[in-house]
Amino acid sequence: QVQVVESGGGLVQAGDSLRLSCAVSGRTFSSYAMGWFRQAPGKEREFVASMRWTGGVTYYADSVKGRFTISRDNAKNTVYLQMNSLKPEDTAVYYCAVRAGSTSSWPDEYDYWGQGTQVTVSS
Repeated sequence: QVQVVESGGGLVQAGDSLRLSCAVSGRTFSSYAMGWFRQAPGKEREFVASMRWTGGVTYYADSVKGRFTISRDNAKNTVYLQMNSLKPEDTAVYYCAVRAGSTSSWPDEYDYWGQGTQVTVSS
């Protein structure tokens, strides 16, 4: 099994920054990808960012491109989501997910999920 645990959410003001962390443990695949998703009240879960654990190209939703950055720390088995210039519309529960193989922007293609961390941005 793979365990995924997010942390780092909180209440901030518009324009502030936050960094989310996603610690992965347990059995992992020889090749896997990490994704960040978010879900606001009354809305479907949406893609935010993704990358392969081995590095390389990163992918972002248009709504966060230029403001959010996904990165990883191999030694800590942790993936980060640096969120800058936060907006009230970024308010959501943020989830980290793991899947075998290449990246994807579709939540259904991810195998393991964390419990989520709340990010609230006030105007």
